[in-house]
Amino acid sequence: MTHEPASWRPVPSGAQYRIGRGIEHATVTEVGAAVREYRAGARETFQSYPEHDASWAFHGSVLLPWPNRVRDGRYTFDGADYQLTLTEPLRRNALHGLVAWEPWSLLDHSADSVALQCRTFPSPGYPFQLDTVVRYTLGEAGLVVTTTSVNAGAAACPYAIGFHPYVSTGSRIALDDCTLAIDASRRLRLDERLNPVGSESVEGTENDFRTARSLRGRLLDDCFTDVLPDSAGRSWSRLASPDGNIVEVWADAHFGFWQVYSGDALPEPLARRSLAIEPMTAAPNAFQSGEGLRRLEPGESITTHWGARLRAV
Repeated sequence: MTHEPASWRPVPSGAQYRIGRGIEHATVTEVGAAVREYRAGARETFQSYPEHDASWAFHGSVLLPWPNRVRDGRYTFDGADYQLTLTEPLRRNALHGLVAWEPWSLLDHSADSVALQCRTFPSPGYPFQLDTVVRYTLGEAGLVVTTTSVNAGAAACPYAIGFHPYVSTGSRIALDDCTLAIDASRRLRLDERLNPVGSESVEGTENDFRTARSLRGRLLDDCFTDVLPDSAGRSWSRLASPDGNIVEVWADAHFGFWQVYSGDALPEPLARRSLAIEPMTAAPNAFQSGEGLRRLEPGESITTHWGARLRAV
């Protein structure tokens, strides 16, 4: 048996894969295939966390095979009942899937692109097998994220995916001084455990972010749907800072839901220093409601695209 020197300490998020193009650079981690940092020059696009820390609160993580929550961790699929581990015990939910704390294997790595892969093996709560590859590429359009999941098992499986970037307001700018715009016309009504109990139009309400709205005093942990695609089939969310910078997050037609979280429950100094803008292919509690949930047959695959960029105005 070999022993590492006493001074050696592993990096909590595993290997660090750095990519860059022009003034932009990003670092993707082995653990969770998470975007630990994404910057344009000295200006953060996504809020970063130090290399010697683990992810603070799903910062930059892949949320698979479900994003957000499963109420009580229970669901039924093809007539069989399953129980997931309650990873949000205070609200009695199963939170953000199975892979955010798992190691992902390097598939390939170049100056401006990195791809990692993960196999989700059958477990009591999710007895299905998925093979997933996520690729991060920096190009003229900023950061582009392409994900392909394949049902590698012998039976159909339930599937959804989401991502958890915390969009930065800038190092010395408070969230209260920013504005938010989201291309979506409905908002999910949530119970005290943050699971949906219905939906409502945003028309004429303080939740209408179809045009930019101030975040001053707004506490957000909300999900928006009925997305409004552009001519390319993408919907957008935009966080604008008073320094003239806008971080734009886009998602393709697979992503019918935007979760936004203002981070008020995060410890200082993280509270309200960024805004989680989370593209999701399914609603919270989709394993029970079926809203946005995808059924993948054996051998079937799904490929999704989303991305982000910093735009100065």
